[in-house]
This record gives sequence, structure tokens and C-alpha cells, in this order.
Amino acid sequence: MIHVHWKEKEPIKQIKCVHADAEKFVVHNKLTPGKIYDVKNETDEFYFVVDNSNRIGGYYKTYFEDPSKKK
Repeated sequence: MIHVHWKEKEPIKQIKCVHADAEKFVVHNKLTPGKIYDVKNETDEFYFVVDNSNRIGGYYKTYFEDPSKKK
């Protein structure tokens, strides 16, 4: 149950939300384009961030831009 302690954990990195246009899910009320979010955990497909509801949420990486990987 490692996810129970993610909120207290130091962020791995910070990422910027580039859009909140989801086809299937409601994301626009949880993410704000242009805002920087702290990443608490990461998988191949998702970032787990503290979202606008001040809770940990898992979101597809396509919603974000990783400034550390800019060209």
C-alpha cells in the first residue's frame, strides 16, 4: 500500500499541464493547462500528481510536458 504515503513523499519532478481536453474522462476540472504539478509517482503510461482537488490523481502523460526532456 505504498500509494497511501504518496502525498507526504517528496516530488520526483515537476511537469507542466499542456491541455485538459479528454475524449473519455472528465479532466478539465482537475487539471489546469499551464499550471505546474508535482509528480509523486510515474509509470510508463501515467503521472500521479497532486491535482486541483489537492488529492493524488493518475493522468495520462499526454496531458503534460516534461520540461526536463525539452529538445
